[in-house]
Order: sequence, then structure tokens, then C-alpha cells
Amino acid sequence: MSAMDSSSSSSCPFCNLTVPSSQLERHANSHFEVEDEQLAMDLEFAQQLALEPSSPPSMNNQTIRDLPLARCDGQCSMEESISCLAALQTRTTFHEIEGGVMALLRECLELEPGNTTTFLCGYTDHIQSIRPEDSGWGCGWRNIQMLSSHLLMQRQEAREVLFGGAGFVPDIPSLQRWLEIAWEKGFDAAGSDQFANKIYGLKRWIGTTECAALFRSFGLRARIVDFGPKELEPYYLSLPGSRLGEEVKRIHNDGKRKAIQVCGPMDRYLPERRHDINQASSSCREKSSCSTSHTGDSWGRKSNYNSGNKFSMKSKGHQVLMDWIWNYFNDGNVTKTGNHRVIVSDKTPLYFQHDGHSRTIVGIQVKNQHNGMQQHTLLILDPGHRTAELERSLKEKRGWQKFIKRGVHTLRKPQYQLCYIDPGISSGDEVELLKTVDSVFLEL
Repeated sequence: MSAMDSSSSSSCPFCNLTVPSSQLERHANSHFEVEDEQLAMDLEFAQQLALEPSSPPSMNNQTIRDLPLARCDGQCSMEESISCLAALQTRTTFHEIEGGVMALLRECLELEPGNTTTFLCGYTDHIQSIRPEDSGWGCGWRNIQMLSSHLLMQRQEAREVLFGGAGFVPDIPSLQRWLEIAWEKGFDAAGSDQFANKIYGLKRWIGTTECAALFRSFGLRARIVDFGPKELEPYYLSLPGSRLGEEVKRIHNDGKRKAIQVCGPMDRYLPERRHDINQASSSCREKSSCSTSHTGDSWGRKSNYNSGNKFSMKSKGHQVLMDWIWNYFNDGNVTKTGNHRVIVSDKTPLYFQHDGHSRTIVGIQVKNQHNGMQQHTLLILDPGHRTAELERSLKEKRGWQKFIKRGVHTLRKPQYQLCYIDPGISSGDEVELLKTVDSVFLEL
């Protein structure tokens, strides 16, 4: 090799870092090695979830009868039950990152080379699952806690109503009681039946419907969007064990695709959701209640980003999901920071559910590549990661990408669900409409 060849350098197409040409291929491949390693970690965690037994979680040396509402023995009124829980609920404990994880993430993103634009949520805490307290089953609860941390800090109207106005994020046992109260109020009756109306003190997986029911019980406008194969739309996420659920299994067992396993109450909605998007839109307009096929603000206010969004009709596969998330964060009030390539959105984080695990999406990045194509990357807080390790990588500005970034090629599940919260507090007839948990379906 000549001296000229050995001294030449090239720019990495993924991170724009200048490296010797002889090392370019190895360097570029390292980007995929990190993501493949994380995929293996995600798979291991999902397998852990499937093997965890159902038994009462740690109760911090308190017996169930000593915890909020257990003393009532069914004799309390709803008002007394709420007052009791508001007074006795416990603040969750977690590793608090100095300066906040979102501020550290924003600094790292601003330092990245290349032609990128990033949308980020405002303040959100990272709250990890803890062994032996909830590891293997508590990811849904931890995502609710992360979403709650955002709402309490960023939305004053939510702070006033959430958790009896406590102003803090409750621990998992307290959240379990709040969900039971939501069920007693009539929110997501079908979901409540799946748990026999009881979840307190149990190691039970939850998902987007439980997240939506809990927040809706405080008057918040929680919405759900489904992404999946077209052939499942007429039955999408029907109740496990129901006739519709069996029909889904029959269709896939007799057809070409492998049956999609339904893993607990997270993977279902009301069976009444059995019509196409246009019919759903018509029904929603008549009732002025549920999300339209173009989602956005589903309570009559015009929205610039549509849940189907302007890209979805052209997009294929899981890029539909990416485009929806991009348009979600790119709508509403935004604040540009630093070099203006990082934009803080007023949107809530997204509760991100798939088979076996759930995480919290706090933003999305698009990179304009040299060939004119755009590369989208989700920015995710995973309750399966250790907060201390995440904090260290962000402060050192090294290796944080493996915790946070997920490209479209990592989206390998056939079905996904998102839950988000529109602004404002519902009242009157709207509260009654919120008791029925429905969703918008988009084909992957």
C-alpha cells in the first residue's frame, strides 16, 4: 500500500466521523454491531418476562391489609376510597439524574455531527425496573411512572388532578390501587373483567389499555393507536379467550402466517372495534368522542399531523409507524434550543407497547443522508436499563446511543401500540365517552 493510500481518510455515512479509509468498513459495521447487541438484550429481557411467575410483589415490609384501601373491605364509598388512597399512597423511589435525563440527552444530540433534526419531549424521568421488586413484569407500570413524571412537571392542569393532587409519582402498589378505582368508576370494563377487577398486590403485566384507563379516570384524554397487519384489522386486539380471539388464531393457523400470540391484557381492546378506518372515522364524527382516522386532537380541534399522516399512504411496513411518530412530535408548540437542530416539543412521551415488553418514546431524529434519503431513529427510555449507567454514558457523552437510539430496522414485531395524552381535562359527557377504550388502526 502506498503512503498516499495509508494516509487517506473518509467520512462515515452513519455518524460522519472521519476515519482512515482502511478502517472505514470496520467502523461502519460497528454501528450495526451495537444495535444487534441491544436487540439480543431486548430478546433476553422479553424471555425473562415470559418466564416470571405471578406472585405478589415486594410490599416494603407492609402486608396487603395495611396498604391503601385494603382496610376498607368494600365498605367505603368511592369518595372515601379516593381520599384514603390520596392520603396513604407512597412516592416512588428511583435514581434521580442530576440536571435531568432529557437535558443531558439534548446536550448529546446537539453535539452530534451531520445534517439531523431531532424532536424531544420536555422533562421526563427515567425510572427503571428493580430486582426483585418488579423486574420481569413491571415495565408497563414503570412507563406509566415515566409518563406521569412528564405530566406532573409539564402540564399544570394534569398536576392538579393526578393522584389526588399529590404532586408526585406514586409507587407501583399505589398505582395498582388507582387502576382498580378507575375500573370501579367504569373505565375499561372489558379490561377490568380480564383481571377479575383486581390487580393490587399481583405481578401482572399491563399495557396501553390499562395505561389509558388509569389516566382517563383523572379526566385526561389518553388515546391509543394500533399498528399491525391488515388481515387482523377486523379483530384487532380482541379479548384473550374470547370468541374473536379464537377467530384470530384460526385465521392465522389456517393461513400462511404463524399465529400471533396474545400475551395477556395488554394485547386487547374492546371487541366492538371491528370496522375499517373510514367506518371508525364516521362513527367518531357522529359521537365526537374517539380518535379519527387522522387522530391528532380527537375532540374537534383541527390538527396538522394526522395519525395516518401524509406519509403513511406512501410508506411501507414499519416506516408507517416511524412517520406517524415523526408527525406526532412535529405538531403543536415547539421550542428550538442550542444549534436549532434539537427541538423541544410540547407533546407527551409515547407509551410504546409490543409483544413481551414496553418502553417510553421521548423523541425522534431524522438524518438527511447524502443520497437524499431520510433515516429515522426513535429515542427511547427503556425501564429495563439501569438509570445510573444511562446517566454515566450521557455525562461522558460516550456510548449513550446504545441505550437511547433505535432505528426502523430494529422494529421486528408484527404489532405495536402507542398511547399518548391530548391536552386538557375532560368533563361531563366526555368523561362517560372516555370510559370506553377504543383505538385507531393503521396497517403496517
